Amino acid sequence: MCGIIGVTGRPDAVDCILGGLKRLEYRGYDSAGVVTADANDLDVVKRAGKLENLVRALDDNPLASQVGIGHTRWATHGEPNDRNAHPHMDPSGRVAVVHNGILENYQELKASLGDVRFASDTDSEVAAHLAARELERMDEPDLLLAVRRVVAQLRGAYSICFVAVDDPDTIVVAKHEAPLIVAHADGVGYCASDVAALIDHTRDVAALLDGQIARITPDGIDVMDVDGTPVEPHRFHVDWDLDAAEKQGYDHFMLKEIHEQPQAVADTLLDRLNAPPDGGPARLHLDEMRIDEHELARIDKVFILACGTSLHAGMIGKLAIEHWAGIPVDVEVASEFRYRDPIVDPHTLVIAISQSGETIDTIAAASHGRDQRAPVIALCNVVGSTLAREADGVLYTHAGPEIAVASTKAFTTQIVGCLLIGLYLAQVRGRMYASETEDILTRLQQIPAAIEQTLLLDGEVRELAERYQDTNYTMFIGRHAGLPIAMEGALKLKEISYLHAEAFPAGEMKHGPIALIEPGSLVVALAPAGHVFGKMVSNIQEVRARGASVLAIGTDGSTADLKEHAHHVLTLPEPPHELAGSVLSVIPLQLFSYHIATLRGEDVDQPRNLAKTVTVE
Repeated sequence: MCGIIGVTGRPDAVDCILGGLKRLEYRGYDSAGVVTADANDLDVVKRAGKLENLVRALDDNPLASQVGIGHTRWATHGEPNDRNAHPHMDPSGRVAVVHNGILENYQELKASLGDVRFASDTDSEVAAHLAARELERMDEPDLLLAVRRVVAQLRGAYSICFVAVDDPDTIVVAKHEAPLIVAHADGVGYCASDVAALIDHTRDVAALLDGQIARITPDGIDVMDVDGTPVEPHRFHVDWDLDAAEKQGYDHFMLKEIHEQPQAVADTLLDRLNAPPDGGPARLHLDEMRIDEHELARIDKVFILACGTSLHAGMIGKLAIEHWAGIPVDVEVASEFRYRDPIVDPHTLVIAISQSGETIDTIAAASHGRDQRAPVIALCNVVGSTLAREADGVLYTHAGPEIAVASTKAFTTQIVGCLLIGLYLAQVRGRMYASETEDILTRLQQIPAAIEQTLLLDGEVRELAERYQDTNYTMFIGRHAGLPIAMEGALKLKEISYLHAEAFPAGEMKHGPIALIEPGSLVVALAPAGHVFGKMVSNIQEVRARGASVLAIGTDGSTADLKEHAHHVLTLPEPPHELAGSVLSVIPLQLFSYHIATLRGEDVDQPRNLAKTVTVE
């Protein structure tokens, strides 16, 4: 959520920080600020609202220093205004801090400080006060030691960065359950919450692990634990380029990313078969597997854990795994999983899905599974992310950076990833011959071209959006693989256009939801050719009889029948497999939501109240 960038050793530190914060805007934020340090004082400028507000304030009050840290805030404690924006300082102006996460014991820590004036309503400010107190107690002030003592007192999730007048060339950072990377290049030290903030400056970075603290100076970086013992972070090289995070002529990142889906899916499917050295049949492989296949063969239950859009991909995963591998699957909201008593043991497989690999609820749920000795496979998009590092196996979606808050290409590549995991489990359990796996993979290779064909519907979809942009209520219905897509369609529409939308299993209409239908309602029905098509036609007839306008999403094999019952029909190419059809079905729903939101003048890339990566509970 919050974005962080710190720089030491650059005369243009402020410009570097502003450039990094611009790269982090996609994470979602409600205020922004920057602090610079020198031997005399700390200077802070911060403003509520968009980054342009901060830039204007800095034009009026320029800061010049080779050391600074910047922050974009997504409010958790205290309303989004100037005084709650980061950075925060102690009352003497000795220490400044920026923080991503939630300090669960901040009230207790504030009480321990006694009668001290706080300038904000945030939990983060207490860390600056604590660090200043530790420095005050030292005969020879040492910012690193002060931060180590502060971190020992903190409970909760944090990536946190400190600067102080006592050591103005140094930034000290600490990480627990919130992402933080560090880097050093050409005599400059950096820290950031996301690789995107640093891609202009270096591709070789290190992700701090939980409990690690780093001292960053122009001379280098020292990483240690809270006791001061040197430790090693997770080092990796960034292999995507800066152009991947630019709009490239599209009006919005979301539209660009919708149109990137053919390539993203192709990259996810690329090079998934390996021929064994003994010359046997080629076998499907994931990216990183630290689980013995004999162990996976004994799995008798699967939990898929995810949040939001990733949860809908997981529902497709359930269908794939049960169909191909013959293992019962439960799909769980990750934020709820560890608060009940799930039955998990070493014969249970946990599959955790997160685009960023930093979704805190999903990481915590997967960790709970590992605590019960269950193997964990991560399905994520970011190499080196927390979820990928902590899992026993990883399948990367290779979608490239997704900037828009509303997920598009990450979702479709997650669906493909779930299909691959289903096939992989079928392979290791002996439920499918190698030739069968290869045949299905070959057919799945047709998906990118089918997406290209589906994207040609854009003009037709825009016309429908113009017609229905003021519809107050839209219901999405589907069956089988169409239900998760209906849920995703409803989520997309409400998260970027702020219109009320809901999704229901089509077979549940008579159990209550049909009471919501009245003249003027719009019903979007997922009705591709397949074994539930006849049932969907009956459901379409039911809602149309009660005055709803019906937009049906069909395929070449179902369009003729649909035109007799629906007011509008969008025709998709026949998919290479029924489950793969979900990748195609969601494309017109993404475009529909995008066009309605833009027609209504909404900010589709950064919708209100939402953040790209949810790193707090």
